[in-house]
Amino acid sequence: MPLTDIAVRKARPRDKPFKLSDADGMYLLVKPDGGRCWRMDYRFVGKRGTLSFGIYPEVTLAAAREKREIARKQLTAGIDPGHQRKLDKLTAATRTGNTFRAVAEELVEKMTREGRAPVTLDKKRWLLEFAYPYIGNRPIAEITAVELLAALRSVEARGRYETARRLRSTCGMVFRLAIVTGRAERDPTQDLRGALIAPRPKHRAAIVEPKAIGALIRAIGGYEGHATTRAALQVLMLVFVRPGELRQAEWGEFDLDAAQWTIPGAKMKMRRPHRVPLSRQALAIIRDLNPLTGKGRYLFPSVRSYARPMSENTLNAALRRLGYGTDEVTAHGFRSMAATRLNEMNQWSSDAIERQLAHQDTNSVRRAYTHAAEFWTERVAMMQTWADYLDGLRLRGQVVPLRVGQLG
Repeated sequence: MPLTDIAVRKARPRDKPFKLSDADGMYLLVKPDGGRCWRMDYRFVGKRGTLSFGIYPEVTLAAAREKREIARKQLTAGIDPGHQRKLDKLTAATRTGNTFRAVAEELVEKMTREGRAPVTLDKKRWLLEFAYPYIGNRPIAEITAVELLAALRSVEARGRYETARRLRSTCGMVFRLAIVTGRAERDPTQDLRGALIAPRPKHRAAIVEPKAIGALIRAIGGYEGHATTRAALQVLMLVFVRPGELRQAEWGEFDLDAAQWTIPGAKMKMRRPHRVPLSRQALAIIRDLNPLTGKGRYLFPSVRSYARPMSENTLNAALRRLGYGTDEVTAHGFRSMAATRLNEMNQWSSDAIERQLAHQDTNSVRRAYTHAAEFWTERVAMMQTWADYLDGLRLRGQVVPLRVGQLG
């Protein structure tokens, strides 16, 4: 027999919980402490489940029956009402932060927890700042391709075509996160394929002619700016890692007795740890640097704060100060310099050179068989020979032929 309002109001607690049944599995559960709450037992695909409809008298008998009817309709439609309620709560929670900026910040936080490199995170934040003035406070589900294009075109208007392209890709990551968290239904960046100006590929300027390399080495040696900047340029030429990897180098990553530097995977472009053999010349510079920066975290800290690494513009700015234009040499060009000269020596396997550059083999099958190959012994000899070769150019401004084993 269905419950009545009078029966519900008169229900008194007992020593143990008891139920007052209504119909279709719904009942009022009366607890010993006097609490009264609505429940509904049901079966879905042979499994028993229980729904809670709230506490009486906040939820009246009529309101509880309305919730029961909704649950019954879901069961009839083949939907588990308990599971659907969990989905609804999750969707409601995610919709509270539904602006583009809110989702973008969640994306960066997710990437942080995944251990992405600080330089990668900084670039994502920098890119997203271009979009915020246009769509940052807009509900992400309402953003159209036209709105997004306006933000991207504002970047193009500054001549930054590659930045606009990367911003489109990053925005796509934001929209895809919004889709999987129930805050958007589609990714409008897909509608913008072909809409942006294709940037011309840029080749980083590099000096590869031996006499010019010697002149550059001597110019760096006479650099009158900050001592750590001079040391950074000298070490970079000897180890030819990516400039971002060098400026974030930490003292704790170096084993000077073993003459090696181990860069954590989180700092590497390919997300794999990378070992760098250190020549005698590199060790000498690093040891001389220790009294200046050894008490801090970074080998090459910012001139403003030892708690931060050197600015990403510092090395290129130093090259400009030495009189070299952007079309002549960049810090990243030191890698091309080393790769060109080492390959032309015909003394080293291309595998050893590529591994020293921390390049990933484009052949996935070959990469699967050689991923563990370090070519360490060959690379140790190669890096010492490279340092001796640079010394020869510095001292005499001419090529000094060296053979493998002529390590001095």
